[in-house]
Amino acid sequence: MKCLEIADVTYRYDGSTEAVLKGVSAVFEKGKVYTIIGQSGAGKSTLLSLISGLDTCKEGEVYYNGKKLRNLDRDEYRSKSIGVIFQGYNLLLNSTAVYNITLSMNISESDIKDKKAQKEIAYALLEKVGIDRETADRKILQLSGGEQQRVGIARALSHDPDVIIADEPTGNLDEATEASVLEILTRLAHEENKCVIIVTHSENVTAIADEVIGIRAGKLLIGEKV
Repeated sequence: MKCLEIADVTYRYDGSTEAVLKGVSAVFEKGKVYTIIGQSGAGKSTLLSLISGLDTCKEGEVYYNGKKLRNLDRDEYRSKSIGVIFQGYNLLLNSTAVYNITLSMNISESDIKDKKAQKEIAYALLEKVGIDRETADRKILQLSGGEQQRVGIARALSHDPDVIIADEPTGNLDEATEASVLEILTRLAHEENKCVIIVTHSENVTAIADEVIGIRAGKLLIGEKV
């Protein structure tokens, strides 16, 4: 099922005459893993910013569930419909893993207000990505890079979004840990019907994709590596 679409999008930075993205179009469906691959400066981050609602295009449209993203409440869209996984984790280092999850639930204005219930949900999300309760109660500073990234994935899932966006999610991980994180992301798409979009430079990451989208010279190359 189609959940995201970019239609004939052209993007220029303010004050620049050169377009970063040039009339690009693509469709993203639930239940699939997409990888976006390209050289530095090719426009990957710009594309992510548009998809995640952090920026808007002046030419073309981005659609979410058939509705123009520019007409939606983008703060609500980001807090409820999109989950973002960062390369640098972006976690509260002096707080526990479980607190990072409950905080995200509160920021997204979860319908579940009871603190105890929130905590149980957070434990369950962390267990889903391989973090047991003992580890969940540790501060982020005490966790390995792989464990921190798993917490980042759980946080992205805390408001049950349709779309998971991962920006170089395995860039700081060793090969074995990378494989386990990729297994989680694949499972989210294929078993939980999420749309998973991964920006990467890694051939290992690209290998798990249902669809590869290359970016070169401001154009999207559907099904091609660059």
